[in-house]
Amino acid sequence: MTTTLLATACGSDDDGGQQPGEGRPDSVTVGVIPILDVAPIYLGMEQGFFSDLNIELKLERAEGGAAIVPAVVSGQYQFGFSNVVSLLLAHSQGLPVKIVSNGNNSTGVDGEDFAALMVKSDSPIRSAADLEGRTVAANTLQNIVDTSVRASVRKAGGDPRKVEFTALPFPEQPAALQSGQVDAVFVVEPFQQAVLAEGGRKIASSYVDTAPNLTVATYFASQQLIGENPDLVERFTEAMRESLSYADANPDEARQIIGSYTEIAPEVIEKLTLPKWPAEVNRDSVQTLADLALEDGLLEKEADVDALLP
Repeated sequence: MTTTLLATACGSDDDGGQQPGEGRPDSVTVGVIPILDVAPIYLGMEQGFFSDLNIELKLERAEGGAAIVPAVVSGQYQFGFSNVVSLLLAHSQGLPVKIVSNGNNSTGVDGEDFAALMVKSDSPIRSAADLEGRTVAANTLQNIVDTSVRASVRKAGGDPRKVEFTALPFPEQPAALQSGQVDAVFVVEPFQQAVLAEGGRKIASSYVDTAPNLTVATYFASQQLIGENPDLVERFTEAMRESLSYADANPDEARQIIGSYTEIAPEVIEKLTLPKWPAEVNRDSVQTLADLALEDGLLEKEADVDALLP
């Protein structure tokens, strides 16, 4: 795939007075996960926010941050989308990544978030404290899910060290819960709707328990790209700010765009609880996640949050 990393290519040698970002558009590839969280970047592309800033955007779908982070570091992608805890871990391991834009936030409303900790209808588990000695499914381990679930257990008065986690992709979690393979699941939309349709119950809104208006995920770049082409990074960040603000102000259009890049049925899309898409990263919530990751043993030393954030 073609990328432009250094100076923006110009149409000819006589474009002497051209400003950065003018002339031939920068071809930019962004690694995303095909979930409702990334609706703003699809909406922004449709609205022309990126093309207006001379960016020709290509969105490359990936399974998760495990694939996106190395692709951004290697230059295969110019930008990527990942949950905050995965980026904190990558940064602590010396990977040259830096957040450049907010991604999405919790709604901040207990019981009405786009993600939840859930059990079967007939489960004896009534609160997150009852998860001691139980097994919880997480889409991947050592990321924002187990960090947030532990926060719910701690808040409810339980011991998070006594909770077992098992890795299961989100699409497999509703069936695993019904079959008794796991005692609880932490799911995001649309899988929250699938569990509810089978009679499941919410016992905690773990993102809400973790921090007020939690920044869940962000867009990031490599330090190399930031150093070599700061103008491109600035334009991408500006286009993302417009995209996030537009999505937050136009939830009906955000719902509509979700159907263009996912296989979620239209009748399910109408029921989804959408995340919030503020333009700014909630820095305090990122610090809280860093502190929890250290307390839970995911980080070996205190994270340099300021170095990771824009």
